[in-house]
Amino acid sequence: MLEHADFLCNSSDAYNHSPEMNRLFVEGMKEITRFHQQNNAFYARLLEKKQFDIDSLMTVDDCANIPFLYADFFKTHVVKSIPDEMVAEHFTSSGTTGQMSQMFFDARSLGLGIQMVDFEMEYLGFVAPEQVCNYILYSYEIPKDSTLGTANTDKRLLKYTKVNEVEYALKQNGRGGYEFDVFGIIRAFQRFAAQGLPVRILGFPSFFYFTLEQMRDLKMPPVKLHPDSCTIFGGGWKGYAGKQISKLALYQLGEEILGIPNHRFCDGFGSVEHSIPYLECKHHHFHVPTWSRVFIRDMKTLEVLPMGEPGFLQFVSPYISSAPAHSIVMGDKAVLYPAEQCGCGLETPYFEILGRAGTSKNKSCAIAASEFLKK
Repeated sequence: MLEHADFLCNSSDAYNHSPEMNRLFVEGMKEITRFHQQNNAFYARLLEKKQFDIDSLMTVDDCANIPFLYADFFKTHVVKSIPDEMVAEHFTSSGTTGQMSQMFFDARSLGLGIQMVDFEMEYLGFVAPEQVCNYILYSYEIPKDSTLGTANTDKRLLKYTKVNEVEYALKQNGRGGYEFDVFGIIRAFQRFAAQGLPVRILGFPSFFYFTLEQMRDLKMPPVKLHPDSCTIFGGGWKGYAGKQISKLALYQLGEEILGIPNHRFCDGFGSVEHSIPYLECKHHHFHVPTWSRVFIRDMKTLEVLPMGEPGFLQFVSPYISSAPAHSIVMGDKAVLYPAEQCGCGLETPYFEILGRAGTSKNKSCAIAASEFLKK
């Protein structure tokens, strides 16, 4: 039933929008839309209300016409296209604070999402199975049964090297909460520098910045980490936007204080509602991978905009069969650019996140985490 969708999503060629891949993508979107129509009464009614003809999909641009859901919809609704016995995992988008998106995944959707991370990490040069690394995790120290999306993502990113030590920044405080252990992280940086092993830094960039700021305020000498050290950030600055600095300024500060080369800084973008990973290229841009397409919509009319114009960020992908999130509009404001404008060598378009589009009081993982910076 999902033959073309599965063939596309199992491609290890992570950044390929060739005519053949575009054809597979369109066929895959037909399949997944029909799947949700047949297995999800809510989505079937939506298609009927919109009078949408699945067979009208002929090109990638036509995929913008597929009736979409908003990411925030999943904060108040549970809409599954699979029976309960097929649920392999479910993840939430935030901790104990604020509204949570709850997304349920069957084995197919979960496996494809994890495999896509593997393909991108390999393509971008982050897979080094013989290398021994230390890890700093700017995320929650989690119990084994945690469903928190960002923490689970960070934990999965430990598999691409051998692991020596792992240090968490948000430690359980024994009272059912977490505390940001900035001085523990500073000591870990010093210890890891003395060991001479590469250090991989994962998680919220805001906590990384506050660590560097603390070291600078204390007039501590720079720490020289191994040149193969790197960052793979995720979760953004939401909830602490007043302190946010630009990515390039953050990377420059990290290079000055920790000695990590600029090209080894990488940010990641993704969400529980749309689990396809978006990792920065060497020029620090989010290119659209093989398994996804991006549209930008006008924030008033919701019409699709041309490249270079800012609006709501929309993702379209045939990977998810557990819920009708195959066409989803995020709460992020973004702009899409052609590949040539980057010059890194990847041949797919890239998008830039301009910030959150609304003023909602919803709290994401990053917002909940930012509360610990205020304590």
